Amino acid sequence: MPVFKTPFNGYSVKFSPFYENRLAVATAQNFGILGNGRVHVVELTPNGSISELAAFDTADGVYDVCWSEAHDSLVIAASGDGSVKLYDLSLPPTNNPIRSFKEHTREVHAVDYNTVRKDSFLSASWDDTVKLWTVDRNSSVRTFKEHAYCVYSAAWNPRHADIFASASGDCTTRIWDVREPGSTMILPAHEFEILACDWNKYDDCIIATASVDKSIKVWDVRNYRVPIAVLNGHGYAVRKVRFSPHRASAMVSCSYDMTVCMWDYMVEDALIGRYDHHTEFAVGVDMSVLVEGLLASTGWDELVYVWQHGMDPRAP
Repeated sequence: MPVFKTPFNGYSVKFSPFYENRLAVATAQNFGILGNGRVHVVELTPNGSISELAAFDTADGVYDVCWSEAHDSLVIAASGDGSVKLYDLSLPPTNNPIRSFKEHTREVHAVDYNTVRKDSFLSASWDDTVKLWTVDRNSSVRTFKEHAYCVYSAAWNPRHADIFASASGDCTTRIWDVREPGSTMILPAHEFEILACDWNKYDDCIIATASVDKSIKVWDVRNYRVPIAVLNGHGYAVRKVRFSPHRASAMVSCSYDMTVCMWDYMVEDALIGRYDHHTEFAVGVDMSVLVEGLLASTGWDELVYVWQHGMDPRAP
């Protein structure tokens, strides 16, 4: 299975929604503590390797990336200097970034593009806020400020253009409707920091949360007193969780225990796959929308792996 070596520590990896062989990777120097960053855009080649299509250097670490859902050449990056940067692959590196949105007062930890309306994106920051942006405006459309600690993740609902969720170190996940003045639901999902959340792609009322408590919980927002599933299997904090675009009850996660896990929350033995190919914290994971079962992960070992579920990521 193909592997790509990055000069810095991997933080995030995302498949392109337009090209089945293309991915964006966010990296940061010195484990993201101090130093530069780089956004890589890579392609899977017919001979089974990964080649670099473009790279954009940044003065601070890059913690997350997402693709535009409207333009196949646009990538959005979350930066350690509090900025959100917009890159256009159709232009040379010297013309990039084409835009830099600077409003957050601390590191931007996550970005997510609206897949329904395809005109806006979210940024989640350690300044405890989430901001809503459109590509054509220099200033944010709105700031969502309710969390009492860092916001690590923000995720648009896959069916409703105005609804998103945010996950925070204040141990809550909040559901927001951009048409409403405040959050519409507060989910006290864990007793420890919540590092990630994601919506089910087939049921718009199902959401997963991943926490420092080593667990993933699956919730139905119509009745959120108790989770519908609690997934235990990681040995340390769970850094990311992503629902499958192809199977309603499947999801993938990565953890500081250096593993990537595949789950089916509807069956009793929910852990259906474990991959231990990384040799440092596994902090980025994604599933391809265009190729069923195709996974990608990255971590602090400076490697990006792309593989088919059920295969060994390290297999030649």
